Amino acid sequence: MSDRTGTPETTSTVDHARISWVEGGSPRSALWRSESGWPAPVNVVLGDDDLTAEKAFRLASTGTAMLWTGDFHNARQLLSAMGRRLADSPRPKNDNITAAFHRTRDDALRRATILGMLLVPLEANGTVPLRRAPDIRLAAAHAWGSLDEASVLSLRELLGVIGAEEWRATGIPVPALGARIHPHYGVFSPVRGEYLDLVATAPLPQDATTAFDIGTGTGVLSAILASRGIRSVTATDMDKRAIACARENLEALGFADTVTVVDADLFPEGRADIVACNPPWIPATPRTATDFAVYDEGGRMLAGFLSGLAGHLTPGGEGWLVISDIAERLGLRSRGDLLDAIDDAGLSVIGRMDTRPTHARATDAADPLYAARAAEVTSLWRLRVA
Repeated sequence: MSDRTGTPETTSTVDHARISWVEGGSPRSALWRSESGWPAPVNVVLGDDDLTAEKAFRLASTGTAMLWTGDFHNARQLLSAMGRRLADSPRPKNDNITAAFHRTRDDALRRATILGMLLVPLEANGTVPLRRAPDIRLAAAHAWGSLDEASVLSLRELLGVIGAEEWRATGIPVPALGARIHPHYGVFSPVRGEYLDLVATAPLPQDATTAFDIGTGTGVLSAILASRGIRSVTATDMDKRAIACARENLEALGFADTVTVVDADLFPEGRADIVACNPPWIPATPRTATDFAVYDEGGRMLAGFLSGLAGHLTPGGEGWLVISDIAERLGLRSRGDLLDAIDDAGLSVIGRMDTRPTHARATDAADPLYAARAAEVTSLWRLRVA
């Protein structure tokens, strides 16, 4: 065991934008990066190749972070070994699906918290100053833009950046387009193709020429609408990464002249023949950076879309709400709640297209949420002004 991972050398900081530690008897600090907005750890020790998984797990479980100074590949192996020591909470007898959902979320947060305690340095030039570290300069530039100073972040988050760069380079095949969509870091990837097929096959309103794509993300729904002959599409998003991602994808697909991407909270100005939205499906509070594409606190986006839809449809136009019933299956929202929200918004349902999920978790009987996932239905609700 290295002396540097023996007695913790700790320090405190009141500035959550920086992280501080002691190295060689001298205080050090750097910019703290956290996509989830978590504060910098207060207790930080140095760790190297002599640190065992058992000790690392014990330190992380008690709130002590480890800033890695050893071999990068060894750090990845250590992170995996720490993960194997994490056990899911025991399932109580007579547990219902809603309780199981909250328990799995608590387990995921605990996992993210503990594994997020293994940290790595990042230089201002976008390199990781560790032995056998990969060249991540392009991934870092794509994720954070120009770096002004050295920083520290969790290894888990850095691996997410590396993985996102691979997705960006490779792309995700979209059969409805006969092409690939290239997601950027921090932008939801359209890996569940069943909802894309709904948008690709839903009957278009008569003489439809205009559309809005609310919360465009990668721009995939805009691309599908444009490929179906909609001559003018306005795509909206509030996230700068999503806006850049959508513009890049739409240009690569040849739809830059058809689709305009704008920074807007839900709706752009005006009206359209089709107003499509695929909001986050679960009305729960996001806890980590990867939650925001799936969890919509209080159902804010869904409520905002429905309440504002009538004011943005042309006469005879349709709103296309793409949403799973997984929240209903988990006991987080009832079908009556959704129908009441549609009615309260002055809308009527003129049709609904359903499909079943094809992802692996829907057939994994060991998943604690298997009952809900196996029964899940994804729908495209066709709505008009009542």
